[in-house]
Parts: sequence; structure tokens; C-alpha cells
Amino acid sequence: MRFCHSSVPFFVCLLLFACCLSAPPASAAAKQAIATQSKTRVAAAAPKAAKAAGVRRKTTGKATARATAAKARSAKVKKAGKKEVAAANAKRGRVRSRSGGQGQRAVARQARVARTGHAAGTRIHAQALRQESGAAALRRGAPVFSGASCATSLDALLKLSAKSFMVLDVDTGRAIVAKNPDLPRQPASTIKIVTGLLAVQALGNKDRVPVSRHAASMPASKVNIQINHTYSADDMINSVLLASANDASVALAERIAGSEERFAQMMTYNARRWGATNTVCRTASGLTMDGQQSTARDLAILFRYAMQNREFASRMHQRTAVTAFGRTLRNHNKALWKLAGAVAGKTGYTDAARQTYVGQFTRSGQTIVVAIMGSGTMWADLEKLVDYGFQQKKQEMARLRSVENM
Repeated sequence: MRFCHSSVPFFVCLLLFACCLSAPPASAAAKQAIATQSKTRVAAAAPKAAKAAGVRRKTTGKATARATAAKARSAKVKKAGKKEVAAANAKRGRVRSRSGGQGQRAVARQARVARTGHAAGTRIHAQALRQESGAAALRRGAPVFSGASCATSLDALLKLSAKSFMVLDVDTGRAIVAKNPDLPRQPASTIKIVTGLLAVQALGNKDRVPVSRHAASMPASKVNIQINHTYSADDMINSVLLASANDASVALAERIAGSEERFAQMMTYNARRWGATNTVCRTASGLTMDGQQSTARDLAILFRYAMQNREFASRMHQRTAVTAFGRTLRNHNKALWKLAGAVAGKTGYTDAARQTYVGQFTRSGQTIVVAIMGSGTMWADLEKLVDYGFQQKKQEMARLRSVENM
């Protein structure tokens, strides 16, 4: 009873429970309604979707058509371009065909020049080489041949008695032919070319040269200058270069450097400065002394350099000269009246050195220097070497002319 007064009547609760059991579930009805509405919307949207799909298909078709047309146009352009390229190539080919003959002839000329150069065993140097010093030209790979390895055109050179020699092209500084050019030997009086050139550079013709006991005591060859006398530098230089006077050489050395020893050091220094890197001087005269040496290459370089001094060259070309003290000096270089084209030269002889020579020759506008060391038949050797040197120069000029006419 306490329950009925404070709560809902019992029969009312039963009635509500029964209604709930008999009524259809609300969720099922809602689901059915939603499904019906969805079908209606789909049916209504289908025409629109179909229309949109048709529009897309139409758009895609137009784009495809445009792409196809563009591709066709590109193909036409490429085809036209290929035709233009082919035409241009054909035109260039015609131009090349017209000039091809000239190119082939140029190549053939180059091949002939190369064959000619190899057959002769020489190389034609660049024009710039003509401006180089003798030392620089010779150190840049100038061809040097030994008598034992030369071709048949050098057979005559095998009969030479000289231990070493070099024939030098004055214009280019190139060795035309050489045998043992760097073999050190005693130079004998050929080294007086250094003594004479230094005296020409250091003294005036009227300068006075005193004579010491040491100078006057020198062995022959000599001009017999007197102790405590003075002589002109002009006479002393001519005595050295023409008559190969040992006493005059020492007198000049003492006048210039104070002593022969100091002058010899000066000679060595200047010889190397002028390009003779294997030359060592111990005397002003070239008389044999331990440690003194030069080479055929160095003598050729030194003489080529010295002949560029006009006063030196003029003195060396004299056959005779008369001194102020009444002596007639006769040039020891017999080549001046025995060999065609002889310009200047210096002879030398000692037991240790044997016969030595260095001189310059000119024929037909071509100039060479010949250096010989350790010879037993110097004048015969010199004649052969001079003739051979100019023969080679003549052949080289003929090759140059043939190349220019190709």
C-alpha cells in the first residue's frame, strides 16, 4: 500500500508495457522511410549524371581531336625540317667536293715533306730559331750525327783523323754534322779567340800594354816583346789573333785582369756566358795545363758569337798586319788563301791537343762554322768538312724550294 501511494498505479504500468510490445519498432519505420527517399533522389539525379557524362565524353573527344591534329602538324614540320637539313648537307657536300681536291693535295704535300725530311736525316727549324743565340739553338735538339752512323753520303767523313768536330749553320745555329761534339779536350791556341775578344772589348787601340818577365818568358809561338817595354793594344791584339803569340796573350791578360790566373777565370766566366758551358780556361794562351778543356761544340759556339763583333771579325780576316815595332804579322790561318769562302779562323797545336781549328766560311750566301779537335791531318779534314757542310746546305735549300713549289 505504501508503494501505490508513492508510485504510478500498477495497472498503468502494465498497460504501457503491453503497448510497447504491440507497437512496431520506430527504428525499422525510419529505415524504411530513409531508403524510400534515397531511391527517389537517385532516380531524380540519374538524368543529370547521364547528361554530365555526355558532356565529358564530348569534351574529351574534342581534346583528342585537337591533339591528333597538332601531332599531324608536328609531323609535317619535322618532315619539312629533314628535307631542309638534307638540302643543306647536300649543298655543303658540293662545296666540300669542290675544295676536297685542294685539301688532298695539301695533305699529300705534307706527307712528301715529312718523307723528304726523314730521308735526309734533318729537321727544318722555325724562322724564330734564326734569332736565337748559338747556345740556345744547339741546346734545342739540333740533329747531331756520328761518323759511324751516318748514311752513305757521309762515308767520306769516316776517313777523317779528327777525334771530334762540328759543322754549324751560322744562320740557324743548327749542327749540320758532328762527331763527339761534347768530348772535352785541350783546346790549344783556339782558346785565344776568347783572349782576343775580351781584349777588343776592354781596351782601345791606343791603350798601352806593359810587358812583365812572366809574359816575355812564354814559349813560342811569340813575337818577342821586351820586358819593361810597352806596346799598343792594337799591336798586341793582332799578335794574338793573327800570329798566335803566347807572350802577347799573357801581356794582355795582365793588363786587363792584373794576372794571368785572374784573366783565365774571366775567360771561363765569359765563355759560359756566351754559351760554351763545357769550357774551362787555365791560361790566356791555351798552352797545356791540367783542368783546361773545351769541346768542338763550344769552340763553334764561341767563334759564331765572336764573329758578331765587327772589330774582331775585321782583325781575323786580315792575312797580314804590320806592327808599330816593325814586325810583319802573318795570319796562321792558311785557309784564307787555300779554301774558297774562308772568312776567318784560328789554328792551334800542342802535343796534348794535337791540331785544332775553328773558322767561318761563306759560299753562295750561306755561312758555316767548322770546329776541329785532335786532328792529325787538319787541313785535309777541314777541306772535307767545309765542302760537306755547304753540300748539305745546298740540298736543304733545294728541298725548301721544292716544298714551296708544291
